[in-house]
Amino acid sequence: MNIGFIGTGVITEAIINGLIKSDYSIENIFISLRNKTVSMRLAGLSSIISVFKDNQEIVDRSDVVIFAVLPEQAEEVLSQLNFANDAHIISLVATVQIEKIRKWSSQTANICRAVPLPSVADHNGITTVFPPNERAEELFGHLGQVVPLETLEAFDAFVTAGATMGFYFDILETASQWLSKQDIQYQDARCFLSALFSGLAETAKNTSDLTFSELRTGHSTPNGLNQQLSEDFRAAGGQDALVKALNSLQTRIVKDA
Repeated sequence: MNIGFIGTGVITEAIINGLIKSDYSIENIFISLRNKTVSMRLAGLSSIISVFKDNQEIVDRSDVVIFAVLPEQAEEVLSQLNFANDAHIISLVATVQIEKIRKWSSQTANICRAVPLPSVADHNGITTVFPPNERAEELFGHLGQVVPLETLEAFDAFVTAGATMGFYFDILETASQWLSKQDIQYQDARCFLSALFSGLAETAKNTSDLTFSELRTGHSTPNGLNQQLSEDFRAAGGQDALVKALNSLQTRIVKDA
């Protein structure tokens, strides 16, 4: 399998790191020179990775092309390329629908969209794929879990929920800064909160028979500290603010598409 990447951002780097550590059968990985620093670093990871200035050469050499540029760059980049009628394209551009990708690339190509999470680098990720696509599911299946989705509405909903990564780190930073104001060293605060949330994530992962609500209750002694913090957060509008932000983002995703 020859895999080409057009776009060399964080997710591309995570996928490539995951692939070279997996048992997925790969002969070559071709990457574009859109980000020279990242491209050169990735090229040093394995002898099967080659960097090309010409995106058309990547397309011509690849069995699968993974397209990972910014939404505003997608049309300009794709419209300059010629794809074979039976080309396989996996688009990681979250807000650009397949119809537009097809219009700018090939009317007959096998095209799907995917949203892999950064943790695919360590094979702990999960990737949504729309529509279900055997080749994409096989590839990302070597990097973690795969969720094939039948409808665009479901895919967009997962894209929306997946945007909580920044929010997650914002919670950690807010709590870290609060601890720092209590004369705690920032690195100590960071270490403590990282371990706390990592442990909670493992608990959630290992108790899939329980809802998050049940886990919250199980971790909150009646009238205890955890229960008070949760209730105070809700009373201050924290939960409503999150739902409002998710709804706003979903509206943007649907509109931009």
